[in-house]
Amino acid sequence: MKTFPHGLHIPDYKELTSQKPLETMPLPQKVVIPLSQHIGAPASICVEVGQTVLTGQTIGKSGGFVSVDIHSSISGVVREIKPSLHPLGRQVQSVVIESDGQDKWSPDIKPGKNVGKLKSAEICKILQSRGIVGLGGATFPSHVKLTPPPDKKIEYLILNGVECEPFLTADHRLMLEKPDQILAGLDILIQALGVAKAFIGIENNKPDAILLLTEKTQNNVNIEVVPLDLKYPQGAEKQLIKAILDREVPSGGLPLDVGVVVNNVGTAYAVADAVLENRPLIERVVTVTGAGVNNPRNLRVRIGTCFEEVLNFCGGVKDDAAKILMGGPMMGMAQYSMNVPVIKGTSGILALPTDQARFAREATCLRCGSCIDVCPMFINPSLNGLYARFKEFDNSDRANVLDCIECGCCSYVCPAKIPLVHLIRYAKGEVLAKRRKSA
Repeated sequence: MKTFPHGLHIPDYKELTSQKPLETMPLPQKVVIPLSQHIGAPASICVEVGQTVLTGQTIGKSGGFVSVDIHSSISGVVREIKPSLHPLGRQVQSVVIESDGQDKWSPDIKPGKNVGKLKSAEICKILQSRGIVGLGGATFPSHVKLTPPPDKKIEYLILNGVECEPFLTADHRLMLEKPDQILAGLDILIQALGVAKAFIGIENNKPDAILLLTEKTQNNVNIEVVPLDLKYPQGAEKQLIKAILDREVPSGGLPLDVGVVVNNVGTAYAVADAVLENRPLIERVVTVTGAGVNNPRNLRVRIGTCFEEVLNFCGGVKDDAAKILMGGPMMGMAQYSMNVPVIKGTSGILALPTDQARFAREATCLRCGSCIDVCPMFINPSLNGLYARFKEFDNSDRANVLDCIECGCCSYVCPAKIPLVHLIRYAKGEVLAKRRKSA
């Protein structure tokens, strides 16, 4: 099995939902749709309070090249346009829509053109207008990834089906239940990039998905399914490239610097929907799981649906539930309110009981070096944590703090329970702010 250096072997807890088929959640009575659901500039509002909107209708126009359009996920009436609580912990300008219960689709949503005749620029334009972003969690606008600078030659495309984050099974179920649509999206991505070879990376705890996609692609010499060792964070872009192609993305660099573009299997599915059916990204698969949930499930959920409504559909949370996260336990964001909406980056909603929520009192660093041993980016998390505490951000920059992918391996193994990821994230923000000011 191919893999990368360092990292962790941790329990995956996927048995809670790995055999649960995809279900479609009933339409919500109300959605709160943030205009910032992607990396880059937020969308600009193009509707008014009191206006009737249809499912799939554009309610926000992209705010620049690194931005995408935002669409209504239900039909109904715009009741408010206001700052609302976002799962990332801040107030974001949002459109509040009250459902009419009819789910009337916009007449603009019609099957697309003959995809074989589309040029790369046309595909990218469709993806931007249909709001397609990376669904692995980073929410990077997909059309930007497919538009590399002229001096960067892309040789390979990697489709990420690893889903290494514990508990989450959304991508796994999508690969099992919608393989043809995923492969159709992969073909479109290959066409847009003009590459001759694509790989689908899948961890070996998903043997059914490996077998199915291998069978589906056995006659296609341009696509290869690559089984990968079960290790965290195998699904991170740089680690995936190292494992499959043995290429190392340079410090401060991007996958395109080594001739590679990485996309998530959920993104490929959304790409097929956008190009072949002209459907915007208004829903996504969300794994609702954890020992704190009464009935864990894999759900298709409309964007803007409240977390509390989703959890209630799964039987609610148990009395001993102590922490709610968006995403998995390693890189997910803890929520201080369940009154936040599902966004494009919501791969999972995780409820953990007290014994799994890792509440612990921080102690002094033991200088044991455990964090260094597991760091997949070969930086010194302990040292960077100290620099952050003492606001020595120039030293943080010199210690390659920006190379951190915030995977959480260091915090997981730290015997002193030091919140290393939080400290490093703080330092990264300060270093970037200083660079912007200098520029």
